[in-house]
Order: sequence, then structure tokens, then C-alpha cells
Amino acid sequence: MREYLLVMFVSAAVTYLLVSPVRKFAIAAGAMPAVRARDVHREPTPRLGGIAMFGGLLAGLLAASQLTNLGRLFVQSADIKALLSGAGIMFVLGVLDDKWGVDALVKLGGQMIAAGVMVWQGITVIAIPVPGYGSVPVTPTQGMLISVVLVVVMVNAVNFIDGLDGLAAGMVCIAAMAFFLYSYRLWLGYGINDAAPAALFTAVLIGMCLGFLPHNLHPARIFMGDSGSMMLGLMLAVAAISITGRVDPDLITEQVGSQTTAVHALVPIYIPLLLPLTVIALPLADLLLAVVRRTWAGKSPFAADKQHLHHRLLEVGHSHSRAVLIMYFWAALIAFGTVAVSITHTGRAVVLTMAGLCLVGLAVLLMPRFKPRAPKAVQSFVPPRYRDGEPGRAPAAESVGSAERAQSAENAENAESAEPAAMAELSAEDKALLGRLGTGATATGQRGERHS
Repeated sequence: MREYLLVMFVSAAVTYLLVSPVRKFAIAAGAMPAVRARDVHREPTPRLGGIAMFGGLLAGLLAASQLTNLGRLFVQSADIKALLSGAGIMFVLGVLDDKWGVDALVKLGGQMIAAGVMVWQGITVIAIPVPGYGSVPVTPTQGMLISVVLVVVMVNAVNFIDGLDGLAAGMVCIAAMAFFLYSYRLWLGYGINDAAPAALFTAVLIGMCLGFLPHNLHPARIFMGDSGSMMLGLMLAVAAISITGRVDPDLITEQVGSQTTAVHALVPIYIPLLLPLTVIALPLADLLLAVVRRTWAGKSPFAADKQHLHHRLLEVGHSHSRAVLIMYFWAALIAFGTVAVSITHTGRAVVLTMAGLCLVGLAVLLMPRFKPRAPKAVQSFVPPRYRDGEPGRAPAAESVGSAERAQSAENAENAESAEPAAMAELSAEDKALLGRLGTGATATGQRGERHS
């Protein structure tokens, strides 16, 4: 565990330190597009945050290669090289899209190429474990199709939720934490070495997200862009593929003593790809709803709109920060709930706990205008929005401001009517004389023309 924590820390530290220079580079390079109608932020914000995250990925893997236990994975497994190849392609594609924009079909083709390169290097589903039957082998073609589809779905699911400050990075971090706990348990608890690469990938992914989040929380100083969101989705997919279809259920059965207990221990793995899909359940649901909604309206599935889940939370009345926290809550509930079912032997207690938390989440979801107030004893330590306002001051200030605005409007009206009233008091001869003399500006202009 110490080696994983060290890799996580190195990845987070490098990502955090790289964000500031990357932000300056993005501004200088012009990777700061204008605010679109579907955007939530109000001011142009630089992108290309994926550059810092890619640096964190390289730093984390470099640190892992120098450690005693994790260093063996670089010799025993080809998954790490495959991950770097796919992440590099996805990173370059995302940078091009952040700077110049890439057509949706071209982007989809690039995602399939990145997935194909990783499949060619060995990251593919070999078999699908089925409850009560065992592992069902798949042909190389079937394994390739399953792997490519999983990568494309994961990448676009994460990309679709990258609409609020800190949303994508936080939700991917939560998913990676849940997946890390599960992978680490299989590797340490049951001695399954095939789970070690997935644990390493998710540890690096957690570090990348934690290092980027301080700069990306509302109000965000920088966006990760497609260069970051597509890379995060690819890493989640690689972690899922590297463990799904490679864990032999018979090994678990031999250790726990019965197939029933083994099935319970491998709940997320026995149902094909269940765990990786549950950890991104909300992004996946958002992706499916967007495809159905746009196709039903006769539009392209890749046409952008402002009807994503996080947009709907804002329309209901939730603030930016609260909408993000609500998405965090549901993502953590689904992901860690799935992991808890596979770890504990008291499934009923887990289900009851999840049901209670669901009720809490629904209560918060249905009260968008509820503004909690901190006790007076701690109000000096909390943000201003959680403090009780002093009665009478806001209305008084508002009335004063209204009076000032009314007075200003009256003065402007009087100023406009003052000149015609004064002109009306002049005689016809005075008006003619004033017309021949002109104003000071006219005289100055005529003098300048004569000098020229």
C-alpha cells in the first residue's frame, strides 16, 4: 500500500505544479475559446489542462518503475506500455481539439484508433465469467470489439460530464478510488497478480485528479479540455479491461471453499464489466440520455446541447457548487455501494444503508433553495454564504441605492431640459448672434482648419 500511496502522491504533486505554467501557455497559445451559449462559466477560461495531467501520468509511472514491487509490473505485464500508447494518442487528439477544434467523426475515429492500438498490444477481454458456469472464452474478434466499445463509451461518458467546474475530475476520482479498493483487494487478499496493473492505473488516476482539482474547482482557473477528459476515460477503461476477463473464478473458489461464496466475492466481476460501468453510472446515464434525446429530435448524437444532468440541476435552482456536490454524492453512493456488496458478507445491511442514503440524497435534490446557516459561534470561520445576514441592512441599502438612482435620473432629465428652457428666454436677435458666433468647439475646429 505504501508504494501505491507514493505513486499517488507523486502524480498529484507533479500535476498540481504543472497546472500554473500550462495555464500561462494555454493563454499565450490562444487556447481560450469564447463563451458559448451552452457554457455555464461567464468568462473565457483557458483549456489544455490535460497537459498537466499527462505530465502527472508520466511522473507516476516513472516513480512506480523505480519501486521494488511495482517495478516488476513493467517486466511482467505489457499493459503499461499499451496504456502509454493509447493515452498518448488520445492526449494528442485532445490537444488538437482544444486548440483548433476537431470534427466529431474524426474524434470518434481517433478514439477507435487509440483503443485498437491498445488491443493490439494485449489490453483485451479474453473471457467473460458467468455465474454458475465459469469463464466463457471469447474469440479474438469478439474480445477486440468488446474492448474498443468499452473504451469509446468510457471516453465519451467522461467527456459528456465535463460541463461544470470540478465535476469530471471529481467524479473520475471517486470512480478510481472505488476501483482501486476493489483491485487492491483482489491483488492482496486473493493473490491475483492480474489485478495489480489495474490497481496501479487507478492509483495514478487518483493522483492526477487530486492534483488538478484545486485549480478546477468553482470558479475554475483552467479547464482540462478534451485532452484531459478523454484521457481520464481511457484510463478507467484500461483499468476495467485489464482486470475483467483475466481473473479466474476457480482461483477464488479454491481459496474461499465454495462456489457460492466465490460468486459473492466476485459480484462485480461475474457480471461482465459491471464494476467499471457502475463507477461511471451517472456519466453513462447522461451519455445514453443525450444520444436518445438528440436522435429523437433528428439531430446528430454528437450535437452539443444544454440538457445534461448538471444543466438540469442548475435549472432546478441548485447553485454551481451544490450541483457538483450532488453529482459527487450519487457517484460515490453507486460506486462504493457496489464495492461494499462484493466485500462484505452482510448484503442486507449494505442495501439498507444505501437506501437510507438515497433518501438523504433525494431530500437534498428536492430542496434546491434550502440555504443552511451555521451557528453564530462558528460564523466567523465559515464562508459568507453560510452566515446569517443582519436584518434591515440589505433593504436599507437597497432603498438608498434606489433613491440615488432616482435622483440621478431626475438630474439627468433636468440637465436635458435646462438648455431648451434657457434658449426660450433669449430674444430673436440674441439667438441669431449666438448662431453666428457658434460654440467653443466649433470655433476651435474652424481655427484648426484655417491653420491647416
